[in-house]
Amino acid sequence: MILVVFDTSVLISAIGWRGPAHQCLALVARRQCRLVVSEEIAAEYESRVPEVLAQEAPLANAFGALAWVRAKALWAEPSPLGQQRSRDLKDERFIAAALAVGAHAIVSYDRDLLALEKPFGIPIMRPGAFLLWMEGRR
Repeated sequence: MILVVFDTSVLISAIGWRGPAHQCLALVARRQCRLVVSEEIAAEYESRVPEVLAQEAPLANAFGALAWVRAKALWAEPSPLGQQRSRDLKDERFIAAALAVGAHAIVSYDRDLLALEKPFGIPIMRPGAFLLWMEGRR
């Protein structure tokens, strides 16, 4: 099973709009990959996703989608990273969760995360690139 971590911006986009991020979440729903979260990631999802979507996509069902994510995700106990890897300390939680479970990818729109390219051998890519990568694995 392909294990993947979505940063918060990807989950917001996946729930709020149709597009590459939504297609990535659809892969999770079709069990072609499994979403990995930690308590820290879930807390960020639960604080940011409803807040942003209430402003930007008020018809989106943020709370229902978050309940689904909580129920379906693989829960990780984050691995220590040693030195700081990302310019933004808040991004470390995504790398730590991915490292803990040996995730195959981190999907992000965040420039600070994307700039890292492949920390600990885990590729960080935009949703469109992840969809192409998944297509190539079939």
